[in-house]
Amino acid sequence: MKFLNRYNHSKNIRFNSFKKTLELSYSRNHKIIVETGTARGKIKFFFFKKYNWKDGMSTIMLSDYAKFVNGKLHSCDISKDNIQNAKLFTNKFYHYVRFYIDDSINFLKNFPDKIDLLYLDSLDGHEPKAASEHQLNEIKSCINKLKYNSLVLLDDKGEKTNLSVNFLISNKFNILYETDFQILLSRQL
Repeated sequence: MKFLNRYNHSKNIRFNSFKKTLELSYSRNHKIIVETGTARGKIKFFFFKKYNWKDGMSTIMLSDYAKFVNGKLHSCDISKDNIQNAKLFTNKFYHYVRFYIDDSINFLKNFPDKIDLLYLDSLDGHEPKAASEHQLNEIKSCINKLKYNSLVLLDDKGEKTNLSVNFLISNKFNILYETDFQILLSRQL
């Protein structure tokens, strides 16, 4: 998976957890990836858009992985602008990404397929109580859509993950890997 080296940028503080997650996904033959909270990049000088490495650029990495495994990334964000920016960043992966403008809980509740890899990163973590409740409701809305070997990657550890981690553990998930920013879980096999 040499393509991952493109994302090993000094400012990409989430790179190690994405690398671990995608390596495990590959070993489990994961092809259906679902992301809430699309990577939006930065806007410079009112028109020039560039990567925002501090956000991890998840949508780009996940779409590159989808191409690598001939899979599909389903990325949802409530903001039309965020979706438009993500489309610009992922245009070379067009056939491997589908974007949705929707509330993430509604999107997950109505997602028709089983999920191999779920990445939850909607809402900003500056309001931990609201963000934690939202992430908990996201996982509750789709837990029955996770396969027996699915991976769940939670972003903004300690800001959004305060309720969802305990919920997942109580539903027979284990923590496989964690950093200062993210927590990776999988169902006990």
